[in-house]
Amino acid sequence: MADGLGAIAWSVPWLGPYSTLGQGVAAQVTAGVPCADALNAALAPLPSPVRFVPQCDLPIGMAYESYIFNSNCCPTREGLHDFFNGLAWLLFPQTKRRLNQLHVAQIAQTGIQPVRGPARDALTVFDENAAFLQCPDALWDALAAKDWCRLFGPLRPLWAQSNLVLFGHALLEKLVYPRKPITAHVYRAQAATHSIADLDQWMAADINAERLAGKPFAHLPVLGVPGWWSGNEDPAFYEDASVFRPNRHNLV
Repeated sequence: MADGLGAIAWSVPWLGPYSTLGQGVAAQVTAGVPCADALNAALAPLPSPVRFVPQCDLPIGMAYESYIFNSNCCPTREGLHDFFNGLAWLLFPQTKRRLNQLHVAQIAQTGIQPVRGPARDALTVFDENAAFLQCPDALWDALAAKDWCRLFGPLRPLWAQSNLVLFGHALLEKLVYPRKPITAHVYRAQAATHSIADLDQWMAADINAERLAGKPFAHLPVLGVPGWWSGNEDPAFYEDASVFRPNRHNLV
């Protein structure tokens, strides 16, 4: 895991909210502290609904989400995936707790099925790959329509009035090794919030299983965000249709 942590470039824009906290946890893990213990050490000044425990504490046959709900303990493996999951719990405790509650409610309704239904699928997508965007209406409308030319052309100045925060821990893990196709499921935060804590509180109150099952996401290749990747200063960056895919409705 230390090799993976060493590959993290904490100065990249998308890790801004995580940088200070993450570097502290990473330093402990690199020094040989188990990931769960390093995350717990970061809990002291933070309100968190869980503590972190080794993966082996998860009882055989018990669903991961049910165990977290019943024990207030989050099983944690060594590796980048659970490292970023832990950071998400530390920065967004209310949203993570809300997702856990929604998962457990769905399990109570349907049990553990070989194939997840639309609600649990959407909850998983949100947890693993979501990003939160506060932005002017025109920017959101262009993003939702996959109008890339407008979004990153005439509307490009509006990105300076916007705030994109990455949440999904799988998304953060993938971006340790940035690639142009890496795409976030963007959920619009429509309230004016002034801190990560405010955003966490708003998001936890806003999401529910029905809304997420309706797929309220816009798809954004995150390296296209102005200021996030030097290559996107060239308009040709956005001409790659394998990444910046056209809206299917516009092809009819």
